Amino acid sequence: MSAASRSITIIGGGASGVLLAAHLLRSDDPDLRVTLIEKQGRFGQGLAYSARLRHHRVNVPARGMSAFADDPHHFWRWLQRHEPGKHENAFVFVPRRLYGAYLEDVLREAGARMPGRLLVLSEEALALNEMPAGVETLLADGSSILSRWAALAVGHETQAARGLGIAVRSGSERDTPLDPDARVMILGSGLSMVDAWISLAEANHRGPITVVSRNGLLPTGHRDIAPISIDAADVPFGRSLTYLARWFRDLVRDTEARGGDWRSVVDGLRPYNQRLWQSWPQREKSQFLRHVRPWWNVHRHRLPPDLHARLAQAVNEGQVKLVAAEFVGIERVGDTVRATLRPRGTHQREIMHVERVYDCGGVSVDVRASSNPLIQHLVRTGAAQADEMHIGLAIDDHCALIDADARVSQRVRVVGPLTRGRFFEIEAVPDIRVQCQVVAASLLAS
Repeated sequence: MSAASRSITIIGGGASGVLLAAHLLRSDDPDLRVTLIEKQGRFGQGLAYSARLRHHRVNVPARGMSAFADDPHHFWRWLQRHEPGKHENAFVFVPRRLYGAYLEDVLREAGARMPGRLLVLSEEALALNEMPAGVETLLADGSSILSRWAALAVGHETQAARGLGIAVRSGSERDTPLDPDARVMILGSGLSMVDAWISLAEANHRGPITVVSRNGLLPTGHRDIAPISIDAADVPFGRSLTYLARWFRDLVRDTEARGGDWRSVVDGLRPYNQRLWQSWPQREKSQFLRHVRPWWNVHRHRLPPDLHARLAQAVNEGQVKLVAAEFVGIERVGDTVRATLRPRGTHQREIMHVERVYDCGGVSVDVRASSNPLIQHLVRTGAAQADEMHIGLAIDDHCALIDADARVSQRVRVVGPLTRGRFFEIEAVPDIRVQCQVVAASLLAS
């Protein structure tokens, strides 16, 4: 068995895998061969874009969701063709399932451009073996694929729901129909919580909903405003978090004094977020993850304006109550669930009784706890190692995998959320598409 000289196997058919395949297939090389493997058999959807409800929407406006950074209106043109006359401008937040359909079309069109170069497989990859002739990808059906390169494009993983199987994940098989007047508790206050709340609202739920979060913060809302222009020379790269926070607050204060909005500052800083992260030592990164990330997330990853207004109304009317507390545990008592909380700033414990607990604590970020057999194999065999923060795999500046002996792979690349340890902000399409464009160009130039 030999590998074609211009072949690559991409493991993971969510947004990251599709974007990498699409950028590779923009090449005119007739000898290029791309194999895309996705165990779910749904390409372009993944965890994010497989949501079914119409109010489960992307949190980036359409003008920022093109698959190609050098063709920023690509998605907007697609949207106008598929929903003609529906949208007045590109400041619109589409259902995630619709964006998943767009990614499927991107992949289909990329493969049709020069037929015979793209192969998609509904299969699970279990192992990668780097060999002199290329990379062997072992599949669950017992077969294997040999290619010159391989790319890990595995996306987010959800953690197992907390509470010994009592709490459930919204939309899972265990999320059975609920009495409209049932008392509900949601653990976590980020975007996953909003999905759970929207699902309840769409089902005309009337009962009280208690949102429990250590930080007591809810996501903020978007506004249609332009980012400010920030000169790289003014950004305090490498300085302490304390210094950065002071600089940021001063910039927000000055912007608002001139009639501007804090959102334009957050968005103006976006081009420098990855460089800021890379400029910090491990100590500063750990402090950011522990103390700043909750605040940053609710201001950086915002809600569509109408969803934010609906959530604010539900809070004001008392149906949704936000509680700043630590979740201690839950137990089943008859037909109800007894939840124990420790309110922020106290050592006392409080008891609440509800009928349903949703765990919306977000995605798993500790790669050492991955449930993916391929990631488990790579880490166990030393073919890969966790990054210093344990939130992704160790890679170099060119997204090449680094093994347990600190050797840089010549044949395996990593894209998407698995690279968050080096780039941190690499979970949204505007960032992933740039990364995939760079990695594709590097591989094609090899």
